[in-house]
Order: sequence, then C-alpha cells, then structure tokens
Amino acid sequence: MTQQENEVGAVAAFPGAQRAAGYVEDPHTMHGAELAAVRVQAKAATAEAERDETQFEHAAAATEVVLGPVAREKSTPITAKASDAFAPPARPHDVLSEPFNELSTATTVEAPALASKGLRGALTKFGIRVAPGPLEQAELDAAAAQRDAEQIIRQATWTRAVSVLVANRKGGVGKTPVSLLLGGVLAAARGGSVAVVEVSDDPGALTFRAEGNPPRGVGELVRDVAMIRTAGQLAGYTAPQTSFASVIGSVGRRPRLTHEDVTDVAKVVDEFYAIRVMDSGNQPSSSAFQGAVDTADSLVIPVLNAGDAVLEAVALLDELHAAGGKAATLADNAIIVRLTDGRPEHRQVVERVNRIIDGAKVRGVFHVPYDAHIAERGQLTLDSLAPATRESFTALAADVVSYLQQSIRQHHEKESA
Repeated sequence: MTQQENEVGAVAAFPGAQRAAGYVEDPHTMHGAELAAVRVQAKAATAEAERDETQFEHAAAATEVVLGPVAREKSTPITAKASDAFAPPARPHDVLSEPFNELSTATTVEAPALASKGLRGALTKFGIRVAPGPLEQAELDAAAAQRDAEQIIRQATWTRAVSVLVANRKGGVGKTPVSLLLGGVLAAARGGSVAVVEVSDDPGALTFRAEGNPPRGVGELVRDVAMIRTAGQLAGYTAPQTSFASVIGSVGRRPRLTHEDVTDVAKVVDEFYAIRVMDSGNQPSSSAFQGAVDTADSLVIPVLNAGDAVLEAVALLDELHAAGGKAATLADNAIIVRLTDGRPEHRQVVERVNRIIDGAKVRGVFHVPYDAHIAERGQLTLDSLAPATRESFTALAADVVSYLQQSIRQHHEKESA
C-alpha cells in the first residue's frame, strides 16, 4: 500500500478527528441558542475524535503484537528515501559562506495565536479555535516586538567596549533618568556588563536617582584610577542595580572633572564592562564634556515638549557639527528621546517642537510616555516602570546597539581597506 493510500485510509478511519481539527467559529456571529448549539456540536466532534484516538491506540497495540514495538506519532515523520540512505547529495564547497544567521527563525513554524481572554478565550477553553480580538492581538504584537528588541540587545557584539553619551545643554530634561534606564535595559537584556558613569563637571544626581548608597564613586575613582587592576577593585566604586547595571556617580563633594579625568575613567571602565553609558552635564564647552565626546560612540539627546529644551538640543547639535570630526559624526547619527513629565503641554508649542525636531535631521526619534515612577524624582527601578515605558526604552536600546554594530563594522572595514 502506498503512502498516499495510507493517508487516505487514515482519514476515512478517523473522520471525527478530521472534523474536530478543522472546527472554527467566530463568536461575534453567535448569540444565545446558536452559541449553545455550537458548543453541543463542538462537544460531539471532540467526543468522536477521542473515540478515534482510542481506536488508533488499540490498532497500534495490535500491530506491536505482530511486528514488535512501533512509534506512535500521529503525524507522519519526514524520512529520506532508501536509495538516498548512503548517498547524500553533494554539498557545494562554499556552503559555509552562505548566510545562516536567519536560518533558525526562517525554519521555525509558529502556531496561529488563539484567544485567551474574554468570550473568545472562553470559547478556546471549550475547544473552539478562535483568533484573538483586536485588543488582545495588539498586546501579543507588542510582546513580540519587545522580545525581538531584547534579542537584538542581547546578541549584539563588538570587538571592543562601546559607549553612549546622553547629553543636552538644557538641564532638567531627563538626562539622568534616560542614562539610568537605558543602561538598565541594556544590562537586563545582556545579563550585566553595563556601567552608567557620571561625567558632568560638578556632582550630579546620578547616585541619588540610582539604587543603593555606595561609599565611593567617580570622585574617588578619579583619585585611585591608576591603582585599579581588577574587576573586583573597580566594583568598590559602583552601585549595583537590580537591572544588573553598575552605576558610578558622585557620593559627595569632589573636584570638577577634567578631560583627562573622564578619559582615564573611561579607559579603566572599558577594561571590565562591554557598554559604558555617560550621564553628562550642561556645558558642552567644558573640558569634561569634551572628554566624554572623545570617548563616545553614540549620542542620545533627551528633550521635553518645551521650546527651550528642544532649542538647546539643536544648539548642541550645531556645536558638534561645527567641531567636525568625531563630534560631527555623533551629531549626524544622534537619537532624540522625547519625554513628558506630566506638566500641561500647549498644542502650538508641541507642534513647534515637532517642526524643530523634523528640521534637525537626526537619525532617529523615540517617544517615552509619561511615567509616574520617573516623575517622582526618586530612586529609579527598572521593574517599577509602566510596561509602555519599558517597551519604549527597550526599542531605544535596540536601535542604539544596532547603530553601534553597524558603525564599528564600517570603521573596521575602512581600516582594513
């Protein structure tokens, strides 16, 4: 008997299973007695399928008596032809040069999503296959996007440590929260190896907004930087976060940071961390800020929906473009993060901000919704963020690491040419 005849015979022997597997109804078209009738029909089809399964098990047992043990999978496995068993097809000599990075996802078949909430979810529990409604589907899509972004962050690699500068000439626009939360999302997805470092001229609020109360910080690290030889020594100047990020901020009065201070700290941090996020001050002309620019690979600019915040952001971009070289490259590929702190926003002002940002010609713009946990101005914990806020920061982090991979690869190609 051929394989096709076997398949036809199997369908004829178990018609109940065939009907139950294809039973799908739309709950939006069913009401009252009609819905009850559908449930009775579904129950009858399921019972018939169970009887078919029992018959299948009895037939398999009888087969084992005659032919010995056999596999009981209900789906027919894909097997090679007998003539091919000892003659595999020739493999091209350059097969390993093929792009296999998408192979795992390309060969993975995902089952259609079924509803799990509301009336649709109740029907699914009764065995009636119903697709998710619009709201549940949107939630599933958001969760899938979150997983994809986290995968990008987790699997990104470089041949050296990389760094992100968070900057704006205007104070109070969210530089410190963005630094902490961006670093936290990166560390949470990668399992650590992310340091968030204060590089402002004078002490800032990084330690206050971070978790913990460390005894030493960036001022002490600048003093002792020449003596740091191990990761254990450097850890004594950090505040470990529940996100697995390490924060190096100010714990008290300290001297004003200089270009040399920032570059020395960056050098030792990069020996033990894969990613360095820098929380800067408000003076782009300062020595410390220039040190941050010289050690940065990517620029993130937080703004509020206020005229002064976005104008200062554009002024920073203009200064970096005028400086040329690496500073101009940072400006060309800058990312603007738009936040809201809960204060009333005038429609005309927001529209003007939109026009200014559109004219800035930056590489990307990300929107972060209002979050009460950020607005409290206290210690920030990644797990205390609203889901939408965390999704926004995860998308931002994925874009940052994608750019870093691309830019560093291009830099290596230029050096090799």
